[in-house]
Amino acid sequence: MYNELLKAFVCVADCGSFTKAAEKLYISPPSVMKQINALEKHLNLKLFQRTNQGIHLTPAGNVIYRHAKFLFTYSENAVREARAAEEAGETTFCIGSSLLNPCKPFMDLWYRLNQYFPGYKLHIVPFEDNHEGILSEIAALGKKFDFLIGVCDSRLWLNRCQFLKLGEYQHCIAVPREHRLAGKEKISLSDLEGETVMMVKKGDSAVVDSIRKELEAYPGILIEDTPQFYDLSVFNRCAENQKVMLTVECWKDVHPGLVTIPVEWDHPIPYGILYPLEELEDVHRFIEVVKEHNKESAEN
Repeated sequence: MYNELLKAFVCVADCGSFTKAAEKLYISPPSVMKQINALEKHLNLKLFQRTNQGIHLTPAGNVIYRHAKFLFTYSENAVREARAAEEAGETTFCIGSSLLNPCKPFMDLWYRLNQYFPGYKLHIVPFEDNHEGILSEIAALGKKFDFLIGVCDSRLWLNRCQFLKLGEYQHCIAVPREHRLAGKEKISLSDLEGETVMMVKKGDSAVVDSIRKELEAYPGILIEDTPQFYDLSVFNRCAENQKVMLTVECWKDVHPGLVTIPVEWDHPIPYGILYPLEELEDVHRFIEVVKEHNKESAEN
């Protein structure tokens, strides 16, 4: 998983001596020095300062040492996770989870239906809500994860996955806690006069486009385009610039510096389970169980 010369390098740095490192590595001191020389030549860096008082890491050596320790830990975790995946085999559902798409709603659903999947376990796979990389995360359904759960009205998302609607969330407005509107229980369009509303670009969400059309028809409301998909940087920008932002009620706890307030309109967005375009047999079976469960709940 990593350059074996790094193991000798870290051992020498920890021991402060070629001789002591050689004892730990069960090789001769000349062999240790040969490995360190080979690493320094490979990197074209001087890693140790050799003096009569002993050896010490150079500034470059300190940097390599710090990253080597991280690399060892990362490699160990990778192997551990790979072994766990191998042991779990096909009896595990992998659920993606992020700040804006937390897996808790899926977990709540799972514990109502898991009796239909005896022996199955859930494995939570964290991912980042990065607006530049979110489409690749959606496309990873069926590879990196079996399911995601969240709000979805994006044409670009729905080109890359299937979607089972479970319910709806209402669109709201988020404002910084110091904002003049922060104390209101409900916001009207007239309250937004003179404000700049941050919202995603036009063209990907029918629901958001209908909100944009309503805001554009009201005089005095400005619109600022955000990236096509929200991530934490958008919430930070709203908080730092004292603007208002279109959001969804389920994101009310994403940023502690913002207050989420209902609006006098009706623009719900569906939320539900995202799953691969090409379903595995057990993924398909789970979706069918959810559909049947929803049908029975609606009838009762």
